[in-house]
Amino acid sequence: MASPSVLNAIIVDDEPLARQELLYLLEGADGVQVVAQGTNGIEAVELIRSHQPDLVFLDVQMPGLDGFAVIKKLRDSAVRMPQVVFATAFDRYAVRAFDVNAIDYLLKPFDRARVLMTIERARTRTAAPADAPSHSEAKLDALLRLFEEQVQIPRPAPSTGKVVVRTQNRLLLVDQREICFASIDEGAITVVTPTVEGQSNCRTLEELTDQLDPETFWRAHRSFLVNIQHIREVVPWFKSTYQLRMDDPRKTEVPVSRSQTKRLRELFNL
Repeated sequence: MASPSVLNAIIVDDEPLARQELLYLLEGADGVQVVAQGTNGIEAVELIRSHQPDLVFLDVQMPGLDGFAVIKKLRDSAVRMPQVVFATAFDRYAVRAFDVNAIDYLLKPFDRARVLMTIERARTRTAAPADAPSHSEAKLDALLRLFEEQVQIPRPAPSTGKVVVRTQNRLLLVDQREICFASIDEGAITVVTPTVEGQSNCRTLEELTDQLDPETFWRAHRSFLVNIQHIREVVPWFKSTYQLRMDDPRKTEVPVSRSQTKRLRELFNL
């Protein structure tokens, strides 16, 4: 039987590469034992019922039962709720909802420091007084209600404006439709179009993303934000990964992180 200090965990994600990446990070952490893995929401419910884990890493977007439907099903069937950590590709609306309700989440591609911090939070809550779990469940209930309401509330219209790009001593207003991609390196964000390459005033790619149309721009990699209309070619790479050849003058090749492979396949029916 596991030591009380060890957190028994389950990973549920329909993307094999995302499961592998998270398993690798958890195996490198102290005091966590992955007891099972699932590939969809139905399996998630059964695994949680049978293993009664301390911690579940649950993908938000899965076929059939998504992550929120899994939580609702568990709540309706009065199963003892583990600590839940949602995993999601970047969606600023979902992330804000998690933040507002103080729910733990991991963004794909996974970051080791964030994973370790999440584990410590779960360990602290597990060791908390008996009334703490009910407080956590109340937050989950609030989150479920928020997302149920959000289905009927239209999201804000996507931005169609211009983005400030600094090149030499000039500040250019660039139509976002012309942006091929943006990248971040050592804290500096570079914006590339067919005719202009310069720096953004934004501090993070997340901040830049908030100014752009979410239907057009995709966070293909932690360091790259691409305009899907400017992808010239999808290039198969090593170990079932891909690169995107853009249509900028340099024909830049942008890596696709393993956790974004599923999104790539959805975009282009690969």
